[in-house]
Amino acid sequence: MLVSGCMDLNVPAYQRPDTPAKAAWAHLDRPVSAPETVDPQWWKSFEDPYLDALIQKAIAGNVDIKILAARIRIAGAQIGEARAGALPSADLGTGVDFEKTTGQRLSKTINVGSQVNWELDIWGKVEKGVQAQTAEFHASEADWRAGYLTLVAGVSTTYFQILQFDDQIDEARRTLEKNARILVIYQSMAANGVAPQTEVLRQKAEINGLTNELIELHRSRDLAENALATLVGVPAGEFKVPTGHLRERTTLPEVPMGLPARLLERRPDVVAAQFRVLESYDAIGAAKLAQLPSISLTGRGGTAAFSLGDLFKAFTFSFLPSIDLPMFDPNVRAHIKTTEAQAELSRQQYRQTVFAAFEEVENALVDLDAHKKQRAELAQQNAHLRVVAAQVEAQLKEGVVSQLDVLESERSLAAAELALVANHQQILTDTVKLYKAIGGGWPSVAVENARNAAASTDTAAQ
Repeated sequence: MLVSGCMDLNVPAYQRPDTPAKAAWAHLDRPVSAPETVDPQWWKSFEDPYLDALIQKAIAGNVDIKILAARIRIAGAQIGEARAGALPSADLGTGVDFEKTTGQRLSKTINVGSQVNWELDIWGKVEKGVQAQTAEFHASEADWRAGYLTLVAGVSTTYFQILQFDDQIDEARRTLEKNARILVIYQSMAANGVAPQTEVLRQKAEINGLTNELIELHRSRDLAENALATLVGVPAGEFKVPTGHLRERTTLPEVPMGLPARLLERRPDVVAAQFRVLESYDAIGAAKLAQLPSISLTGRGGTAAFSLGDLFKAFTFSFLPSIDLPMFDPNVRAHIKTTEAQAELSRQQYRQTVFAAFEEVENALVDLDAHKKQRAELAQQNAHLRVVAAQVEAQLKEGVVSQLDVLESERSLAAAELALVANHQQILTDTVKLYKAIGGGWPSVAVENARNAAASTDTAAQ
């Protein structure tokens, strides 16, 4: 008891690691309030039923999500395994002993024995281990939520890319047809001696380049489709997305935002990092309590005989209380230092996760703001080029310009249309990234010391 009194048995209570205070988002031009929430099915704000069906299929069939769910079940089962350390254990065994001595007959001994051992958890070491495993269970739940968000974001952005490829492929085909008509004009002009043969060759080279771009667009779409197939849990090559137009299928929603402090309570990877800090604190507590003496009660009973008929005529029983003094074991003290170092690692990893979370939100806001401003400029550019194209078409009817001028103005308008489609896809992707960065629609989670949470956790694990 004197040696135990000199030990450091102070069990640390969980406190969230210090992080820099952040009261507002730098790139948000409207006031926000903490109660603002995000719809758990936020992807429905894009108003695309096909995307909704894709995401539901992915949630049901994605392998990564199933792996994360399996880890939750493992962590839940390990809580029961940790709690079993406080229960008595019993063994029952039977066997036959054969013995042969030179000059003597072969003898055999039949024995039956049992043993019950119970290490009393008088200091709460087992309970600390249960609390640590409970924290890991909750961290695994948060990992699943983070994987869920990553999956939904991946399905959404890949789907948007495929639709953008469809628009680009359609425009590339039209551009190729227009350039084929331009080639015919140049060939006619060259035949009449109005244009040099080099213009014909230059236009043929342009068509070669456009054909190459079209092949590349088809390749990129096929690869994106294969990636989407894997996300939704279908073998690559056996899943096809029907062609469509990005701006016709999707709308651009507004994302509700909360204060930065709310981000730390509902973003799954931040919550998982907090629970792992809590787990490390409980591990320190268990390591320190392991220094205290442990008391075990062992009872043994059995019988032995040379024949089955005499086996149960006599029994032997014994009871052996024992005490173990681990404070003299250098491994115990070394383990305390290991857990303390692991706790510091968990704290720094939590800070790293928080910094990354703030950066992701700010980056998404920067991208979203810039791309929305670019959208206004691109829309004006598109409108101006439409006016130019209409005027050139009118001038063609009056004989002021040639068909070649009309085709050139149409090509400029097509390039502006593609830029507008690309901008639409960028805004959609930025919106998905912002939803993911602010934690999706998951509710806030309070991470604190787990005293009696293990019992309720078993029910949740089931």
